[in-house]
Amino acid sequence: MAIQNPPVSQTRSFSTVFLIEMWERFGFYGMQVLMVTYMMKKLGFVDIKANLVWGAAAALIYVTPAIGGWVGDRLIGTRRTMRLGAIVLMLGYALLWIPTDNANFLYLALGVIIVGNGMFKPNAGNLVRKIYEGDDTKIDSAFTIYYMAVNIGSMISMTLTPWIRDYVGEHYGDDWGWHTAFGVCAIGLLLGLANYALMSRALKHVGSPADGQPVRLKNLTGVLGGAIALVFVSAFILHNELVARICVYGAGVVLLYIFGHLISRSHRDERAGLIAALVLVIQTIFFFIFYQQMSTSLNLFAQKNVDLSFGVFGFHLFNWIPEQFQNLNAIWIVVLSPVLVFAYNTLGRLGKDPSIAAKFAWGFAAVAIGYFMYGLGARFAVAGQVSSWTMVWGYGFYSLGELLVSGLGLAMIARYVPERMGGFMMGAYYVASGISQYLGSVVANFAHVPKDVTDPVVSLPIYIDLFDKLGFAGVVCTAIALAMLPLMKKLSASHADVASTREPLPAVRSEEFDTP
Repeated sequence: MAIQNPPVSQTRSFSTVFLIEMWERFGFYGMQVLMVTYMMKKLGFVDIKANLVWGAAAALIYVTPAIGGWVGDRLIGTRRTMRLGAIVLMLGYALLWIPTDNANFLYLALGVIIVGNGMFKPNAGNLVRKIYEGDDTKIDSAFTIYYMAVNIGSMISMTLTPWIRDYVGEHYGDDWGWHTAFGVCAIGLLLGLANYALMSRALKHVGSPADGQPVRLKNLTGVLGGAIALVFVSAFILHNELVARICVYGAGVVLLYIFGHLISRSHRDERAGLIAALVLVIQTIFFFIFYQQMSTSLNLFAQKNVDLSFGVFGFHLFNWIPEQFQNLNAIWIVVLSPVLVFAYNTLGRLGKDPSIAAKFAWGFAAVAIGYFMYGLGARFAVAGQVSSWTMVWGYGFYSLGELLVSGLGLAMIARYVPERMGGFMMGAYYVASGISQYLGSVVANFAHVPKDVTDPVVSLPIYIDLFDKLGFAGVVCTAIALAMLPLMKKLSASHADVASTREPLPAVRSEEFDTP
């Protein structure tokens, strides 16, 4: 809720959050684009270990915002928690700046980043919601623009940090190349914090009730102590593969049990909505398994089996660095977002706006086509390397699927889940997303390439076999989603009859999982 009537324009308040979010995403994606490759090339990890360590880190990155949101709402305030999270993130990237090849030091730095992300992400999004609270006509547009901040920041950093790594490495040594690239991520957060300090007055009227009160020393001490403890817990999990597996699979079992318990104990009128939510959450988990391939198997595929040269009709245009292909996701989202906005608006005017379940089916179909593109490109491979344009089209279809699917998870919780369960279900959704990130890394390891294999002709069929299987998995998910359409329509109608008799949940959005 807003603390008082805004003394400044909503646009200025929004711009303040938009800019620090852009710099935060600059830092995060600049780090992510290099991390798996760094673990393999500098720390000597095999691809299986590198994938699983990053998968565990990604899982924790998705789970910790559930804690950070609570801290912002109840303990020290939304604004303070967001700023503290940005500071902690900057420290995490600064630790990666230190030129050491000690794996334990990496785990510690990732632990700091995990905690900082958990503090920053939910509170930045909450501030945008609070700025436009009660103004439904503007909030959709605000989040569309806010989602662009994610992609602007990531586009810049995923292009820049691999280039910095190569340039500095060539002139000053490989060690400084890697660590300077990570250092640029810390500088991005420093610039974001400096800009926030100059503009923060525009947010004085926005925040949780805790923002309007002096910070209680007891609360602040507890938050800092808990954050330090969580850093070491995260580092311990990253260091121990067995512990990570137990945590992930254990969380999955607990989540299913709680879902089952809620459904069995819920009122008959609420059951239809909960079953619909469970079906869509499971589909979302499968989607994020596909998503995790970008930083794992697709990244390593680009290292070994992609011609880095872009050309048109025999004319060479430019070369890309392998990690920069991950940037295609953000580029396609920027290109496709306005197209989908136009399509949805047109269908809405015609009274044919597709249901959430239908969008899931379309999204999985696009993902399946995207993964089949790599197999198609392999048919025309030269010396084991596919054309760079294969990556462009593969990422293009995948990104279309992301826009159709990934923004729907939180929206469907707001639509289907009873209000008294809303808070738990939001946390459950993030836990499910975290589980799927780790499972995505497990899936990526089906394309394990032994260290002594350097011939692209040998590694190409290993990767294509995985991508073909993912394509067929996408087809299966599409078929299931289509088969579920009548049931989902019935469940939605049953839920709508009940929902019409009570106050609906407010719309819920996430800058990370938003659709036009």
